[in-house]
Parts: sequence; structure tokens; C-alpha cells
Amino acid sequence: MMHARGFTLLELLVTVVIVGLLATIALPMTELSVQRSKEQELHRDLREIRSAIDAYKKMWDVPNGPIQKEGLDNSGYPKTLNVLVEGVEDSKSPTHRKIYFLRRIPRDPFSRDTTSPAADTWGKRSYKSPPDDPQEGDDVYDVYTLSKGVGLNGVPYREW
Repeated sequence: MMHARGFTLLELLVTVVIVGLLATIALPMTELSVQRSKEQELHRDLREIRSAIDAYKKMWDVPNGPIQKEGLDNSGYPKTLNVLVEGVEDSKSPTHRKIYFLRRIPRDPFSRDTTSPAADTWGKRSYKSPPDDPQEGDDVYDVYTLSKGVGLNGVPYREW
């Protein structure tokens, strides 16, 4: 039986089956691509924040350096992630200029919370906290994602 444009019902059915088959193949590949992209963003964001924390600590460790040391029990790590963006006053500067470590705090790419500040989308580990049970404390020694997902490499995102 011929239809309007010369296609038979069988040809139309085969076309629909082929398109459906291609769609079932393309969807998982698209999901994989999105996951890979988020993982790359997570790697980049973790590296950026950790580098800023390390730069702050190195500057704090300089004897008579630019960061004013407060208290004997201070670890030398920033009190909050926001300190890295807000900056700290350079104690050596006559004009009281600030030293900045980050332009902005990136949002955790796996966080579903779009209303909280970016700093609140990350888990924070204090210096006194054990690595196998990270807890917040008086400073920010490290950050990690709060996602319970597992990466394409088989490692849980929280362990990256």
C-alpha cells in the first residue's frame, strides 16, 4: 500500500524503528558526556580552591609576612572560604591594600542547591579533622564535594 509521498507502510515502520534505536543509543552517550563534563569541572574547581588555600597558608607561614598572625593556636589556614575572595589586609602595605586569593568561589558542579552561596555547596574539612571523617572547624584546610555519586573512574566524588 502506497502513502502520500510514495513510502510504503513497511518503509515508514522501518524508519521509525531505526530512529528509535538511534535515540536509545544517543541518550546514554549524552548522559555520559554530561557526567564527564561535570567531573572535569569538579576537578578544575577543587584544584582552584585548594591552590588558593595553599597560597594563603604559604603567605601566612612567612615569618613577619604580610598576613597578621592572631593567636597561638591558629593553624594558618583561612577561617572561611569567603576570606579567599574578600582578601586579607597586607600588614606590610602602608596603604592597607588587600591580598586576594580567588576572584570568586566556584559552585560545586554536582550540587543541586542553586539558592545557597557557592561556599555553602562544598564540604569543608578543618586542619584538626581526620581525613577519613572530614569535619568543619575553626579553619578550612580542604574542600570536597557533598555529592554521594561515584565517578566514571569508580572513585566516589567525595574522595577526589
